[in-house]
Amino acid sequence: MTNHVSAAPLAIEATGLVKVFGTQRAVDGVSLAVPQGSVYGVLGPNGAGKTTTIRMLATLLRPDGGSARVFGHDVLREPSTVRSLIGVTGQYASVDEDLTATENLMIFSRLLGLSRPAARRRTAELLEEFALTEAAGKALKNFSGGMRRRLDLAAGLIATPPLLFLDEPTTGLDPRTRAQMWETIRKLVREGTTVLLTTQYLDEADQLADRIAVIDHGRVIADGTADALKSSIGGSSLHLTLAVSTQLDAARRIITDVLGSEPQPAPEAGRLTAALPDPNDTTELLVRLRERGIAVDEITVSKPSLDEVFLTLTGHPADTDSERTAA
Repeated sequence: MTNHVSAAPLAIEATGLVKVFGTQRAVDGVSLAVPQGSVYGVLGPNGAGKTTTIRMLATLLRPDGGSARVFGHDVLREPSTVRSLIGVTGQYASVDEDLTATENLMIFSRLLGLSRPAARRRTAELLEEFALTEAAGKALKNFSGGMRRRLDLAAGLIATPPLLFLDEPTTGLDPRTRAQMWETIRKLVREGTTVLLTTQYLDEADQLADRIAVIDHGRVIADGTADALKSSIGGSSLHLTLAVSTQLDAARRIITDVLGSEPQPAPEAGRLTAALPDPNDTTELLVRLRERGIAVDEITVSKPSLDEVFLTLTGHPADTDSERTAA
């Protein structure tokens, strides 16, 4: 699947980015086109090249090849301008362990140019948004890992830059806090921020991203909307549960005749799964089953999941932990 360049103005336009560490090409010709006002997900396992790509786009690493522009500004020739347009939240906490949550956010706010009253207001807002108000006066060395992660995210959101890089922002967060972070990201985009989000969580990409690039071994191996990526590996599947499991063979013959595909038995008794090239055939199937007196307890139609997409494209599950460390 080739990269798609949207007609919308681009926040990021990267072409053939390369980064080499020793003999390893950590990033091997990555091209991205990120429309303004969108969430662009970069999906891949550890070591795929996601973080290295972000560091080049954020002017923190010099590319060994290719080019990149942020809102039309070249990351190599205009790094100061690019830095003024972006915010970066990395995988690891950048806060001071010996200071309290309030002191950390106040310092970051003041460094970003907020007045003291404005810094106090923004600090209070972020502590509440990330459920840290009760712990505001505690030193970070007494925080749990999840609490420190939430504070790091809060620090990254003090300012609302036009482009925000979120590098695996919900790693280590509990499900409730992850959901809160997702809503924060949606709110930022509604207010005009463009977000480039790297993640290993397929459900996170599915929930948030307008488009997704799948990276493996330093290369973009697929790019598109979640639905387009799912459709690229095949159509929908039909899952059928019979009221009487002894009618399984008769149902299998009817399904094969109507859908043109041989259904597979599921571990559950009386349940069949078959490829469904055309969802409109479901009605004809139900009519035929009823005519033969075959009662159906449950019928569902599902698209391929992003898990299946990733497994098909890369040959391994998305949660496979790579030994490569450069990215």
